[in-house]
Amino acid sequence: MDLPDYEPQEFGKVAVLMGGQSAERTISLESGKAVTTALCNAGVDAHEIDFDKKTFNRLINDGFDRVFIALHGRGGEDGTIQGALETIGLPYTGSGVLGSALAMDKIRSKSLWRDIGLTTPTAVELSVTSQWHQIAEQIGLPVMVKPVREGSSIGASKVVEAGDLSIAWSQANQFDGRVMAESWVEGNEYTVPILNDVVLPVIKLETARDFYDYKAKYEDNDTKYICPCGLDDVFEKKLGELSLKACQCLGVTGWARVDIIVDDANQAWLIEVNTVPGMTSHSLVPMAAKQAGISFEQLVVQILATSLAVPAELELQK
Repeated sequence: MDLPDYEPQEFGKVAVLMGGQSAERTISLESGKAVTTALCNAGVDAHEIDFDKKTFNRLINDGFDRVFIALHGRGGEDGTIQGALETIGLPYTGSGVLGSALAMDKIRSKSLWRDIGLTTPTAVELSVTSQWHQIAEQIGLPVMVKPVREGSSIGASKVVEAGDLSIAWSQANQFDGRVMAESWVEGNEYTVPILNDVVLPVIKLETARDFYDYKAKYEDNDTKYICPCGLDDVFEKKLGELSLKACQCLGVTGWARVDIIVDDANQAWLIEVNTVPGMTSHSLVPMAAKQAGISFEQLVVQILATSLAVPAELELQK
């Protein structure tokens, strides 16, 4: 894969924002440290910043030129930090405010995908007053219950009995006031990394658990990541095209990772789009990049370069 060349000095002084207070703080710290090390090795003047309420003063007073967002979850992936950075005129990596917000909200993502004919499992939003047996009848069992606005499968669980829906709702509600139940799709799990509208090699995920949950992602040693994924070229290309459409529909730009389940009838189901994917030793985007011949250092520089495409809002502030 041919990559554009960038001189390290083009980026100026770079802040790598990580940590924060979301449920994904630990993973974000790992991602941020790995990104900072790689950028420094590539000659970029990069600095780790564990995000807190003093961060914006530091960004302004210490002369930073741009931001690499390595904040996962709410606050970092939902348009909040993106909007705040635009108000102080600092360019940043990845999707803008709207794309980030829409991708983080799984209910709205699904609604938009269905509007343009993309296939995604049926889902309903739950509340403390939900009639659990009616929900089960409406979308069928089993279902996946999960927070509407969280990542890394935090708070997610598979429910096979209607009587267990309230327990699953309570578990997910600890992480987000908005909780959803999604029709369960039996099939193989795949993830499709995207870098600057180019689809990287698709990865097949295999776990001994019911699904690719938090423990399978970050703790288990027997989770299998298969890349090349084993699909024929034509079908893998279709997954890539579907993923690009899913991102374009939401306004997601720069880089992303799209999660898909392929059922026994070879129907692909969109699950979600991640706008700030993990960059740890277990992470999938670096794995796909490596398969494409892109080193970790090259990858982080290419992601950083997405900040060079200055949003119109920032141009107006100049």
